Amino acid sequence: MILNVILLVLGFVFLIKGADIFVDGSSNLALNFKIPKIIIGLTIVAFGTSAPELAVSIKAVLASSSDIVLGNVVGSNILNILLILGVSSLFHSMGVKDNTLKKEIPLTILFSLLLMVLSFDNMFDKDLVNTISRTDGIVILLFFSIFIYYLFSVMKEKRDEKDNPKYGILKSIGIIIAGLFLVVIGSNFVVDNAVSIAKSLNVSEKMISLTIVAFGTSLPELVTSVQAARKKENDIAIGNIIGSNIFNIGLVIGLPSAFIDEITIGNFNYIDMVTMIMSAVILFLLTFRRQKIDRHEGIIMLIIFIIYYTYVVLGGI
Repeated sequence: MILNVILLVLGFVFLIKGADIFVDGSSNLALNFKIPKIIIGLTIVAFGTSAPELAVSIKAVLASSSDIVLGNVVGSNILNILLILGVSSLFHSMGVKDNTLKKEIPLTILFSLLLMVLSFDNMFDKDLVNTISRTDGIVILLFFSIFIYYLFSVMKEKRDEKDNPKYGILKSIGIIIAGLFLVVIGSNFVVDNAVSIAKSLNVSEKMISLTIVAFGTSLPELVTSVQAARKKENDIAIGNIIGSNIFNIGLVIGLPSAFIDEITIGNFNYIDMVTMIMSAVILFLLTFRRQKIDRHEGIIMLIIFIIYYTYVVLGGI
């Protein structure tokens, strides 16, 4: 048990450091090819901070631990908005741009609704087993392509970045490979030891994935967004979270279910999915009028976060 905890922590260290290295290498590679920083933030940073979730989910699908796959995504998406943006807003009020409010946050809500509809097949037929099938995975990837199209449309509009890369192309590629290697090793440690701990404590994989695994794989988003908020880089702080949530559903769920194996819903219920959807809706409602997240909105998010996770912990005991 103690060894499992040590290896779990070590896995998170590998995941976080690997994601950090991956983002650094990818950003420099993008700058070498003169890709605008807005695209770097919406794609490379978002994907880089979602890399731990993707690695953990692929490993979990291969290990037939479906609860960890879904719990990882649902828990991370809830944590990203309610906890990370909530905490970030305590450091500095964060303005939300009109484009983010009208396009990117609604896309997050759309992806969350899509995941819920595709997950609960028995909403339409009580005889069906709740799974995210290969077909569902392909549908999710098709919706994800809409997001990618949106990113390319943004890229065409903004080409004014003049930042110079710290590394050349070959060194950037080497850094990317090293980061991905650490992420893969870390994901193996996290999944294997999280499952062992769950069995030792006689709690469900769902609870472990919604809490320990989701928090651990969300640490890159937490560190990135808090640091960005402290430096008053609001676009990075908010864009990182929104982009990561869409990547989590589009790739972390879409890729494994489409190309590896279907994902069984297992112990998950409507409350978990509804909380994920409502976290995005709450973000929209809190920013709709004044287009900013200040300390008051942050406190509201943190209170909702505490209420939900109290339910998760009590339900898992």
